[in-house]
Amino acid sequence: MSIPDRLLEHHSVLIRDGRILDILPSDVARAQYAASVVVQRPSHLLMPGMINSRTHDAIDETTPPSAASERERTLPGIAAMLRAGITCYADRPHFPHESAQAAAQQGIRVVVGLSVAEHPLSLTQALSFRDEYGGHPLVSTAFAPHSANLLTDATLSKLVTLSNELDAGVMMDVHASASEVQQSLAMHGMRPLQRLWNLGLLSPGLNAAHMAQVTEQDIALAQRSGISVSLCLQGDLRRGNGLAPVAAFTAGNIRLGLASAGYGSLSLDVWGEMRLAALLSNGAQALQAATCGGAAVLGLDREIGTLETGKWADLCCLDLASAAMQPLHAPLDQIVFNGGRDLVSDVWVAGRQLLSAGELTRALPL
Repeated sequence: MSIPDRLLEHHSVLIRDGRILDILPSDVARAQYAASVVVQRPSHLLMPGMINSRTHDAIDETTPPSAASERERTLPGIAAMLRAGITCYADRPHFPHESAQAAAQQGIRVVVGLSVAEHPLSLTQALSFRDEYGGHPLVSTAFAPHSANLLTDATLSKLVTLSNELDAGVMMDVHASASEVQQSLAMHGMRPLQRLWNLGLLSPGLNAAHMAQVTEQDIALAQRSGISVSLCLQGDLRRGNGLAPVAAFTAGNIRLGLASAGYGSLSLDVWGEMRLAALLSNGAQALQAATCGGAAVLGLDREIGTLETGKWADLCCLDLASAAMQPLHAPLDQIVFNGGRDLVSDVWVAGRQLLSAGELTRALPL
């Protein structure tokens, strides 16, 4: 069992009303509690559920977007993520109601990114959706403009005011490509991060996806402002946009999550992202980015991301007896560098088991 900075052997997690009630040595747990359901996995490791902090565009849609296609896109994606140990993801869907309903019905946690555009109804619609899902146990929201270059200073200023007043998160592609940076220089005479800083949008509530094309000055500005970064390493490489400087972000204590955003990604899981991040920094930091780091990026670290009493029981169970883990000598490092979706045996979200011994427990597409 893995909890913050510790690996515990022969322990049990007790769950009540969807939250972690206690973490105890298994013999003590049996003596103190009478559980109605007991799941035993003696050769496994139990860890926080993995988090995909940006999934938009991870699936290349071949049909024009519609409410029906949104659901058709979302359901197989949820199935794939659960099989890969993901318990929470962030999306920027074309039809947020369909996306949120699909996630809630299937029991997975989601942060729905609400589109922000120059259309006068854009922010009104986003606020209406946010109010509708306020307090939902599985569905959270964030404002989600695609790129700063697509918005005027006036619209971005309105977004700053709303996000500050509502304490709402913002997710946005930032410094995703050299062309985005050059366009900003041509249009505004400054790089995107500098413009966002001038407008007051750089804050701990900003989840900046990609950040592949950055300078030392950009990194210093990100560190100073406290923004989070969703690393989309594989997608950025496949699209020829370069690699985010993971080691520099880590050295600067910038919060990092792992994401599959971008048409260049081959899957919705974050195992490949974690391995690549580990090669660019270190294994421990990469594993954190896949779990508690992703929770912090999405503003959910008080509720999920670690195994702690009182937090939601969003859990992932890995089979350490798998051939990929043999011989077993350094479990956490081996998970990062040798692991993959085939290790995942069980997944719980808010205490509900959605994957059991490798089988989905709900009627999801394969």
